[in-house]
Amino acid sequence: MNAQSARSSSAGTDRQAITPAQTDFSGYAALAEAFSDEVLTHSRVEDVALPDDAGTLALIRLDNDAPKRPTTLGPNSLIAFGEAVAAQLPRAESGEIVGLAVIGKPGYLVAGADLGAVNTIESSELARTMAELGHQAYNLLEDFPVPSFAFINGTALGGGLEIALAAQWRTVSTGAKALSLPEAFLGLIPGWGGVYRLPRLIGPEAAAQVIFSNALANNRTLKGPQAYELGIADALLGADDFEQESLAFAARVISEDPETLTSLTRHRDRDTSEEAWERAVGSARRTVATKTGESAPAPVKALEVFTAGKDRDREQDRVAECDALAELMVTAEFANTVYAFLELVQKRAKRPAGVPETAPRQVGKVGIVGAGLMASQLAMVFAQHLQVPVVMTDVDDARVAKGLDFVSSQVQKLQTKGRLSADQAAGLKGLVTGSTDKSVYADADFIIEAVFEEIGVKKQVFAELEEIVPAETILATNTSSLSVTEMAADLRHPERVIGFHFFNPVAVMPLIEIARTPQTADEPIATAFDLAARLRKTPVLTTDSAAFVVNRILLRLMAEVQKAFDEGTDAATADQALRPIGLPMTPFTLLAMVGIPVAQHVTESLHAAFGERFHVSDNLQRLIEAGVTEIWSTDEEGRPYIKEETLALIEVGDSPRTGEQLLHDVEDALAQEIGLMLTEGVVSSPKDIDLCMILGAAWPMHRGGITPYLDQIGASERINGRTFH
Repeated sequence: MNAQSARSSSAGTDRQAITPAQTDFSGYAALAEAFSDEVLTHSRVEDVALPDDAGTLALIRLDNDAPKRPTTLGPNSLIAFGEAVAAQLPRAESGEIVGLAVIGKPGYLVAGADLGAVNTIESSELARTMAELGHQAYNLLEDFPVPSFAFINGTALGGGLEIALAAQWRTVSTGAKALSLPEAFLGLIPGWGGVYRLPRLIGPEAAAQVIFSNALANNRTLKGPQAYELGIADALLGADDFEQESLAFAARVISEDPETLTSLTRHRDRDTSEEAWERAVGSARRTVATKTGESAPAPVKALEVFTAGKDRDREQDRVAECDALAELMVTAEFANTVYAFLELVQKRAKRPAGVPETAPRQVGKVGIVGAGLMASQLAMVFAQHLQVPVVMTDVDDARVAKGLDFVSSQVQKLQTKGRLSADQAAGLKGLVTGSTDKSVYADADFIIEAVFEEIGVKKQVFAELEEIVPAETILATNTSSLSVTEMAADLRHPERVIGFHFFNPVAVMPLIEIARTPQTADEPIATAFDLAARLRKTPVLTTDSAAFVVNRILLRLMAEVQKAFDEGTDAATADQALRPIGLPMTPFTLLAMVGIPVAQHVTESLHAAFGERFHVSDNLQRLIEAGVTEIWSTDEEGRPYIKEETLALIEVGDSPRTGEQLLHDVEDALAQEIGLMLTEGVVSSPKDIDLCMILGAAWPMHRGGITPYLDQIGASERINGRTFH
């Protein structure tokens, strides 16, 4: 097998001869001028002598000359890249160079398209031009007459990964932290060849995982070894000498090393049969239906292009991808996603409001009161990320042992997955201890309680702790609904008490609500922000108001739906009325997941704090008393229904609402509640509410946050007389 035949089999695409038109980028001048303030990612070319006298390789190094800013691709950067590749064509044809490669600056190949720049595009024509530019530049790399390589030295997202897919060969570093095609998550499709090339490279089923399953799971990314296992790269190389080893790999390919080429063709075994495509499309369709349904246009459009792509050639698919991007770039949903992703998840989350200038307390030991499931999860997260001793207590040895067993099992899972060595696992287990005697907290710097959600119990816990720990020890509560001020009211040092509210499951959910009482001093708040960052969580500061942000909004939503059901709206209509929003689960599904008793208890707390806005359901109380855990059950075929014995417990009125009426009423209720929260000063900005709902309740990104959504559908002005933004 020679290098050209191996190269043709590497991606399975229809490589073509390069025409003069393909090397001419002058037609994009107007597009480039529209983005004159773009942070340019340069494409600098250097000649490298390959080892073993294999010849000279032209290496394009992508760098924006901004050490702390990821490299991104706007129109000017794409033009620079395309022209850099085109400039090497005569050298390749004359034999001056034997290969062409692309590599990024340390830590990055490319972090994708410049979303902020793309979001300024206002016309479909300009959007189409942007899409066509990406294809023209990337096709040059694929069609290059001598072997072309992508050395994936670091993060490669979206258009950054699509550069690598266009190359004829790819290496990836063991240190590459994030590879993905997140476009469906961000309101676009992988429209610079990704939808076409990836299934032909790794098979349609694996491609569906990357394009749909991973993207719609909050942009789950692949590390270098995972990308190699999927077949995205031809070689997995160590991070320390990645560039040198990549050059050696290129030399072997160019020299037609039989052993290298044979191992690569074996690595590329993939099923592209009709049956594999059917399975892939079915999987992608289920993912889209489950995650966003028809409420978000981008996943639907990506599914459409992916499904039809099986029977298209490269040019046909290029047209389809450009059509899709021309349509999606100018949608409200894409603009919403850019706001949610860039302004909130990227910027607001990294620069939270309300951080005191006071230095945080150094935390050398953590105490956790309780050893139940939530407490055990907290112990695991604190020990893993802080690497300090963590001690749990509970009322008896059996409960303490159960909590320690949970931590041990989680550590074992990490070791089994290869994320911890045996020594690291043993060390992590050793950090977490347990006792029935609260005196073990005497030297703790930070103690968080996770006991039963009852104010008397929590006050007793804090009173006991105050007799044991020094005055400077910070006392935190993981309460989801109770008054932190009341918990601290009888203490000698209420200034050290804060709310530090995690979401379940603790290891997965990124949000922490930090609640400040009128008495709380600066140091505990500064320490809370510092701990959140070290725990790799996103903190949002709130005042001590019942249920803080996420639970207050969710319970208002659920209370409105439950009230409609109690008044006579049939269960299916009540539960499905909010589907147009694109929420991750229906209200009754959320009710079952949270637990009816927990939801009822929190609603009662909110009713006590805020009155009739939070409807307390007699029907739910009857279900609790009868031990019923869910409204919906499922039959043998997975279809929802309500059991006769459950129906017998429910009393409903004779004032049903339509789904449209209920959706309208819920939207108005949310606008009212959020307006009140901002008036009360629960958080400093609508952006904080949006960030909390995205990170704590999986509010759909394509809705841009809950306050832009309420603005866009008119609820903000209907109820508050003004928009939130």
